Amino acid sequence: MRTALTDLVGVRHPLVQTGMGWVAGPRLVSAVANAGALGVLGSATMTPDALRAAIREVRSRTAGQPFGVNLRADAGDARERVDILIEEGVRVASFALAPSRELIARLKDAGVLVVPSVGARRHAEKVAAWGADAVVVQGGEGGGHTGEVATTVLLPQVVDAVGIPVVAAGGFRDGRGLVAALALGAAGVAMGTRFLLTADSTVPDAVKAAYLAATVRDVVVTTKVDGLPHRMLRTPFVAGLERSGRLGGLVRALRHAASFRALSGSGWPALVRDGLAMRRGHELTWSQVLLAASTPVLLKAAMVDGRTDLGVMSAGQVTGVIDDLPTCAELVGRVMAEAEEVLVALGGRSPAAG
Repeated sequence: MRTALTDLVGVRHPLVQTGMGWVAGPRLVSAVANAGALGVLGSATMTPDALRAAIREVRSRTAGQPFGVNLRADAGDARERVDILIEEGVRVASFALAPSRELIARLKDAGVLVVPSVGARRHAEKVAAWGADAVVVQGGEGGGHTGEVATTVLLPQVVDAVGIPVVAAGGFRDGRGLVAALALGAAGVAMGTRFLLTADSTVPDAVKAAYLAATVRDVVVTTKVDGLPHRMLRTPFVAGLERSGRLGGLVRALRHAASFRALSGSGWPALVRDGLAMRRGHELTWSQVLLAASTPVLLKAAMVDGRTDLGVMSAGQVTGVIDDLPTCAELVGRVMAEAEEVLVALGGRSPAAG
């Protein structure tokens, strides 16, 4: 299926695997790329050296297939990471928050495609004016940090506002969703939870089982983890966070910040610097800033260590309607076959015909 996204990036299918921290490592990204979709490494939980090693591992596994790297625009070492992408010849740089005009220019001058994620029309207009090559638009159904506007309402607003390819995220898992997004003007769809729940994902089996057992009502939005609206699975641990008071929140924030400092190798000055960057963009207390800076520890507890009782499991609402663990190749093939069937049933041209 050829769209503005496939033409821009050079993939066979208009599907993107989002750059999830602790989840989107070399094995998953390679499997997605080899299936003909765009895999994206989640670099926020990697040191710069680990990021370089991961990029080289993906390249060795994929025989030249395009892939991307997701970056935190507000990280203190964002420029260093951008330089790594440029030096290693990465095709796409994606951002969870809008990058600065300077970062976009630096990447574009080096031939790297810039694809920020946005949650509002005005943000899409801003990064498009700064030279972004495409945008991922995430509606409120999406996992992780999310907004309040549904994808079906937000997507056409952004499509009408910008002249660059728009990728839809939030609530997608199959070919029907892809066709719906295309009908609303998207050039493709991005999926996080659906790719997390594949046989190629390194997420522990116990965590995958918790996702598969969840219903739509088990996926909630809370601000108690890091001060920002965060969509995740409801667990006893999350319920405990929501019951804790201000003092308990501060103690927990300091403990998690210390753990993250040890895990990442960052000093307290770097942690505070990143916290200040977050605080400038959001009205957060210092305990929320510390939690936001150290959230990777809570994600690692579940996504790497398998501790569903102590960790946080970001999840899109689509979690409640996923019930299997295909390989990435099987998933991509199934999505594209179903999309073709839907288009033919609607009386449209077969994608294989152009």
